[in-house]
Amino acid sequence: MTKKILSLFLALTLCTTGLMAQSDEYVQVGEFGVTFGGAHYFGDINTRVAINRPKPAIGLFFRKQFGNYVGLRIAGHYAQLGYSDTYSKNDFQQRRNLSFNTNIWEIAAMGDFNFFKFQPNDPRYLFTPYVTLGLGVFTYDPYAFLNGKKEFLRPLGTEGQTVAYQGRKQYSTMAVCIPFGAGLKFNVSPNVNLSFEISHRYTFTDYLDDVSTTFIGANNFPASGNGPTALLLQDRSYEIDPNAIIGVEGRQRGNSKQKDQYMFVELGLSFNISSYRCPSTN
Repeated sequence: MTKKILSLFLALTLCTTGLMAQSDEYVQVGEFGVTFGGAHYFGDINTRVAINRPKPAIGLFFRKQFGNYVGLRIAGHYAQLGYSDTYSKNDFQQRRNLSFNTNIWEIAAMGDFNFFKFQPNDPRYLFTPYVTLGLGVFTYDPYAFLNGKKEFLRPLGTEGQTVAYQGRKQYSTMAVCIPFGAGLKFNVSPNVNLSFEISHRYTFTDYLDDVSTTFIGANNFPASGNGPTALLLQDRSYEIDPNAIIGVEGRQRGNSKQKDQYMFVELGLSFNISSYRCPSTN
């Protein structure tokens, strides 16, 4: 009985000592947080990968830590994307005169890999650069403005989808993306971290901007229903020069061989989920 009491007393003493030595026995189980920043689109309307029209983005995430170097993150984002041919230096694009905007809702699972050991509450390991790679899905629904009225582009079939031109079908408003990027993370207090991250999204859709293949020509749009609106939005060169319409049937409108992409640049604030590890009696 005495040996059992002594063993229990020794275990409690070791555990108490471990709790006092926080920098050695602190365990980061995970973290949850929020991100704020900007988003940018790249595709058939922004072919030169210009970063000159960022739009707002916000996110929420939870990260489960597996040791001090590896974490699995589940993240959700809301962002706005958009661009216009008027920002291009290319003569054809300026004459084409297309534009779009869309809201993005994204959820992704991402693996985070720290370059340095990261252990909050330990002054030796309060900072690390990291890389991230994952898989996500997102929704989008591009729209443009015509005479001040907001027009969603997918239902119009601006490339002949609604009339099955050359077998073209309407695209989905949901697509898969591959997020990848890099960042920096700082532990600023036992419970709080700050981060800065740049992450890119390669997508599996070419219709984020409603531009992909060729013009179908004015004669292939129906004269009733959404046809007249689709005709006005599939080629807006008439707004630049009514005598130099470029949207003739078969002429290239976009590049279907290259998928659209977007990126996030974000600051993050996160809160640690932690525990303390009692040392072994052995």
